[in-house]
Parts: sequence; structure tokens; C-alpha cells
Amino acid sequence: MVHRGRQFLPIFPVLVLALFLLGCPKRPPTITTTAATPAAGAPGPAAIPAPPPPPPAPATPPAEAPVVAEPPQVAAAPPAPREFTAIDALKDIHFDFDKSDVRPGDATILDANAAWMKDNPDYLILVEGHCDERGTNEYNLALGERRAKATMSYLVSQGVQADRITLISYGKERPLCPEKNEQCWSKNRRAHFLAKGR
Repeated sequence: MVHRGRQFLPIFPVLVLALFLLGCPKRPPTITTTAATPAAGAPGPAAIPAPPPPPPAPATPPAEAPVVAEPPQVAAAPPAPREFTAIDALKDIHFDFDKSDVRPGDATILDANAAWMKDNPDYLILVEGHCDERGTNEYNLALGERRAKATMSYLVSQGVQADRITLISYGKERPLCPEKNEQCWSKNRRAHFLAKGR
């Protein structure tokens, strides 16, 4: 028997070494906890309240079809003054010195002009404001514009559509009469009419 034990003696260190090298697979430690049961009548741990439910999501309005913005309407540029021509039926009116009020006698002329314009709706109208030579260029351009606007306002009050009328002021640049006297100047203080077919 002693002889047999010696036979296994050299193998024993090899086996120990093999077990050491291979080792046992490690498992994570498991911790088991048990809640202690409270004794009868003893207060238990305070209960933690459940969190309140989340508020309901706000109702979302139904999706609407996207609104496509239309391009802004650009007003058509008025025709150039050179496109208008004189019409015998449209008569000039005249103004007092440094005034832009329509005189009562000239209102009759404007009434006849307005009647022609209403009878001929296919024509666009150009109203030119003119002045005599007295005063600065800037002043006379502004005065000519006031005269053209006063004329247009009267025509519109008589039923002519405003979108048919274009205004321009020439101030003292286009006199009818070149002489330097009141008779001549009174002819230059005027509103002149031209027309253009649409």
C-alpha cells in the first residue's frame, strides 16, 4: 500500500497545479434581503406615496392645410405721358394766380369733360398741371400737382373712376404763351387733358 501511494505522489502536484490554473468560475454574490415583518401593533415603515399621474396632454388642434400665400398684387405702372394724345372733346380749365381751386366757370367745363369720360370708359385720362413762369421750379411743380389733384377730385366726384386717371405736373416748364404779361400767364395756369385707349 505504501508503494501505491508513492506512485500517485508525483501526479498529485500536477493535479493541484491544474486545479489552481483552471480555477472555479466565479459567480456574482447574491444578496437576499427579507423584509422584517413588523410586530403586531408596531408602526410599519412609512408608505411612500405613488407619484401623481402625469397631466393629460393638451388636445392638439387638427392639422390644417398649409396656407399658401399668394404673391402681392403689384399695381400696374401708369402709362407714360407720351402714350397719351389730345382729344378735342376734352377742354382745358384755368386757375387764378397761385391757386389750385376749381373756379365755378371752369366747373362747367369739367362737367362736360366728365360726361365724355363716362361715355368713353375705354379711355385712360392724363391730367397735366401747369403754372405761369413766376415762382421757383420746385414751387411751381408742387402747385401744378395740386391743380392736377383738384381737377381729378372734381372728376371723381362726378362719377369718373379714379383708377382711369393719371396725374403729372410740369410746373412752368411747358407754357402755352411765352409773353410776360397777365393775359399770357392766365393761359399758362391750367389743367390740360390727354387720353389713351386701353
